[in-house]
Amino acid sequence: MRAVAPQSLFCFGIGFSARALIDRLDRDTWHIAGTVTTDQAAMEWRDKGVEAFVFDGSRPAPGLREALAVATHLLVSAPPGPYGDPALLHHGADIAAAPRLAWIGYLSTIGVYGDRAGTWVDERDEPQPTSGRSRWRRDAEIAWQQLAAASGKRCVLFRLAGIYGPGRSAIDNVRSGRAKRIVKPGQKFNRIHVEDIASAVLASMSGRGTSDVYNLCDDEPSPPQDVIAYAATLLGAPMPPEIPYDDPALGRMTRSFFSESKLVHNDLAKRDLGLQLAYPNYREGLAAIAASLVRQS
Repeated sequence: MRAVAPQSLFCFGIGFSARALIDRLDRDTWHIAGTVTTDQAAMEWRDKGVEAFVFDGSRPAPGLREALAVATHLLVSAPPGPYGDPALLHHGADIAAAPRLAWIGYLSTIGVYGDRAGTWVDERDEPQPTSGRSRWRRDAEIAWQQLAAASGKRCVLFRLAGIYGPGRSAIDNVRSGRAKRIVKPGQKFNRIHVEDIASAVLASMSGRGTSDVYNLCDDEPSPPQDVIAYAATLLGAPMPPEIPYDDPALGRMTRSFFSESKLVHNDLAKRDLGLQLAYPNYREGLAAIAASLVRQS
């Protein structure tokens, strides 16, 4: 019989953001479980004391009903698809019936706001998703809110800007030779360091905040080419050449990414969750990543 810890977190999708959160939790008071997509990843997480299940989204996973039954908190970071959110499709009834579950956190994207022609948005603005993936995200947001309302649970949406952190940043792209300085005049993007995501989610899990949606982003929307240039400067690496946005060699996914422009406010998360950004702009975040590489060398 499964031992019941005082608090139990279940993560649908132990990915980059969920890992940062898991690393913050005290294993003496938290039981942690979640899903991965391969047997190898499941073995690695089990070796770290996490109850890991293989779930590829195509069918219900054995053992998840029992694991969800003891969860007090649920974090959803796995993306939806054109037919909906796999966690809801295959385990929605298990989640709704989970007797201890009180809090659901859904990691969404600021992409649900769509293109705002470079103007500012905050949580009061209605989502206007334009891309297919953003529409799937918005549909998933609504579905999770509906499940929570029907089953007496709280659902909090975290709309994330472009996520970066150690191992997944402009620093890593420059080091690998993959970095491109794509230039579209006037284009700026918000970003969010993975550790700041973890801080915001933890604050909500602990009971802070009353809103059901928060934008998680930095304080300084910036041109993407400036971010790459700063990373190259930190590393003392050759500056990647500028590539105009209308270059026909750019792929469709890249063009789609650059087709939307908005500047995102984060005041609500700061005020309501007490969020203090460890990395309020890309320069501080990239400098910390570069410094950690020096310490490791």
